[in-house]
Amino acid sequence: MERKTKINAEDGKQEIVITREFDLPIALLFTAYINPEIVEQWMGTKVLKLDSKKHGSYQFETTDPKGNRHYFNGTIHELVPDQKITRTFEMENTSFPVQLEFLSFEKLTDETSKLTMHIVYKSVADRDNMLKLPFAQGINMAHNRLQDIVSKLK
Repeated sequence: MERKTKINAEDGKQEIVITREFDLPIALLFTAYINPEIVEQWMGTKVLKLDSKKHGSYQFETTDPKGNRHYFNGTIHELVPDQKITRTFEMENTSFPVQLEFLSFEKLTDETSKLTMHIVYKSVADRDNMLKLPFAQGINMAHNRLQDIVSKLK
């Protein structure tokens, strides 16, 4: 299956850029990132908190196949509807430090839009360790679910 979500990770840099075009109006794509019920569906996680506003925060919980719980959280530093979200992202109880994420939402047509995620890691080593995980496959699968679930809301 083709990966529609593209990941650009240049050697020697502590960042990655993720892009994906969606067959969704920009307002629906943006809503998929700020509405707790929709986030739970496409991310496959439990949303414990999602305060979608400037200086808001979020906390997600997921359970792995062995029944272990994992928590993810962050602070929303900037939120401009249908345009951008700037936030931190932390995986609790892991060796990964907090990362900084810049999400940009772009209208392509009335029915299509593009998401660009610019993620900055503390170091090149941290970024490279993240990429050793099934990261690319996971985000592509999540974006595929986002497309499928949110398309039904049109």
